[in-house]
Amino acid sequence: MPDNTRIMTTLRHSPARHRVVALAYDGLCTFEFGVAVEIFGLPRPELGDNWYTFAVAAVDEGELRATGGIRIMTEGGLELLAQADTIVVPGWRGANTTVPPALCAALHDAWQRGCRIISICSGVFVLAAAGLLNGRKATTHWRYTTMLREAYPAVVVLEDALYYDEGNVMTSAGSAAGIDLCLHVVREDFGIEVANNVARRLVVQPHRDGSQTQQLSRPVARTRESQRLGQLFDFLHLHLAEHHTVASLAQQTGMSPRTFLRRFEESTGTTPARWLLQARLRRAEELLIHSPMRIELIAAQSGFATAASLRHHFQQQRGVSPAAYRKKHSVPAK
Repeated sequence: MPDNTRIMTTLRHSPARHRVVALAYDGLCTFEFGVAVEIFGLPRPELGDNWYTFAVAAVDEGELRATGGIRIMTEGGLELLAQADTIVVPGWRGANTTVPPALCAALHDAWQRGCRIISICSGVFVLAAAGLLNGRKATTHWRYTTMLREAYPAVVVLEDALYYDEGNVMTSAGSAAGIDLCLHVVREDFGIEVANNVARRLVVQPHRDGSQTQQLSRPVARTRESQRLGQLFDFLHLHLAEHHTVASLAQQTGMSPRTFLRRFEESTGTTPARWLLQARLRRAEELLIHSPMRIELIAAQSGFATAASLRHHFQQQRGVSPAAYRKKHSVPAK
């Protein structure tokens, strides 16, 4: 069971009543819209009173038709964007469909005042049309990368990433990658424990590194192998400080090293070494936030051989030193 006391402590020091506004429009992509509603709009009383407030802003007037024959009525229009701390743009109604100038202007105004704007799948075309991605890196579903590059040559298009964080502008690939990005946002706002709690409710992997590949050769693992890998992930989270090799992990799952490597990459989109690195960095982040331990002890408990190794990987992967990360994100003592 999650440690609700620690979760509540984190939330008490989180930004109060952060307002998320999701766009709705005629021709709405329901899955991507549902991701925003599920993660940001669903009440979570177990996480305290500081959870997000949520609203839906209509891009078009009147009743909106969504994919699957659904019809939507909202309580507000683009004026809601002026009140948003985060704006979510679901998959747009067509990569070649014109984005209304009023929407572009509202998004640009929100971005200029520091609002965070994120897109899911083809929603990236809305951000690009608003000029928010000029000179910046962005990703989208692999089907649209060529179209995005040709339509907006000022955008640095990432061919094969799940999501990309450019600060207050974030983009994600296909529908499931939108879940990864939204959990990344929760992790940024409320910390690792809360994001993991939300992921458990969704029954999804707590964290997939944004640089993982979009196209997996076999996204769904065989049932027995999936169970073995699930047990392995649980084992690794409990033993991150220990030394692991491909041979030892393969033995843990009852597979040959060759089969293990293939199944692991098919299931996660990454290698065991990269998965372990990211898991250890997340453990280090958690300790930096919640523990007064010295860097040397944090390095040891999170699986890095030395403090120098932790500093090297933290700087390389997170772009800051562990000390700077602690100063920015640590929870103040009560």
